[in-house]
Amino acid sequence: MTKLIIQIPCYNEEKTLLTTLNDLPKKIDGIDCIEVLVIDDGSVDNSLEIAKNWGARVLEIKPNRGLANAFRSGLQEALNLGADIIVNTDADNQYCADDISKLVSPLLRGEADISIGARDIFSIKEFSPVKKMFQKFGSAVLRLLSSTKVEDAPSGFRAFTKDAALKLNVFDNYTYTMETLLQANAKDLKIVSVPIRVNPKLRDSKLVKNIFDYIFKSMKTTLRMFIVYRPFRFFISLALLVGLLGVILVSRFAYFYFIGEGNGHIQSLIFAAIFLLSSVQLFIIAILGDLLSVNRKLLEDIQIRVKKLELK
Repeated sequence: MTKLIIQIPCYNEEKTLLTTLNDLPKKIDGIDCIEVLVIDDGSVDNSLEIAKNWGARVLEIKPNRGLANAFRSGLQEALNLGADIIVNTDADNQYCADDISKLVSPLLRGEADISIGARDIFSIKEFSPVKKMFQKFGSAVLRLLSSTKVEDAPSGFRAFTKDAALKLNVFDNYTYTMETLLQANAKDLKIVSVPIRVNPKLRDSKLVKNIFDYIFKSMKTTLRMFIVYRPFRFFISLALLVGLLGVILVSRFAYFYFIGEGNGHIQSLIFAAIFLLSSVQLFIIAILGDLLSVNRKLLEDIQIRVKKLELK
């Protein structure tokens, strides 16, 4: 029997939650059982009562700890409840619930471990031109860093197999979207993008209060996860860049030296030495980072085994 759990992180969503719940599908081909899990992240309005009265399972978190924590807690609770597939959607009814069937189809066919709903960004009237541009640019950067073909990196409309949910770890307290992408590729989880529709806007985004603040926090999270899961690539790239600068400065000094004007350019030699020494240090850090990443993988394997034992 294939069990689907639709998880909905929720924080003060009394105006939109009931609409979101009522739109959820009652039946999906290939799914034998559908359950709804609302993760109430310390709401102080009537969201909790609405979820309970509707008949959803509720995971209460107090006090409010943020979207990433709610997502992480929801995944673990869904696994505890015996989910074979987990779909994450927003409580503001942004995503069209009828497309959940499209989202889970690649997982049911065994073609993917994670599917991500891809919105047609340029057709969303509520998005400003600046936001549309940054959404597309951010997705392009994430595709490059994560070596995936995901079309809409910030999309929270996602489906996960049980195996994928067991392997993912969310460390960030702000958002999970970028972090899980970088992890997925590092853990050999196959990701596909699925075209989805969006509903008319019911409220302003709580996560993106300021586009530039969102960009800064997203970049910080992405850089952090790239260092964690791609330490060798990150530090070896820096080592090569700094080393190249050192070689350029040495070449500059050598040029002036051979034409008899080296006395006035000794500073190039000094900076070259600094850059080349830094390059060697970064190379050593890259090697150490790679060794640490091997240890991390071993620890994650142990963690997955422990999680499986706990679920049994």
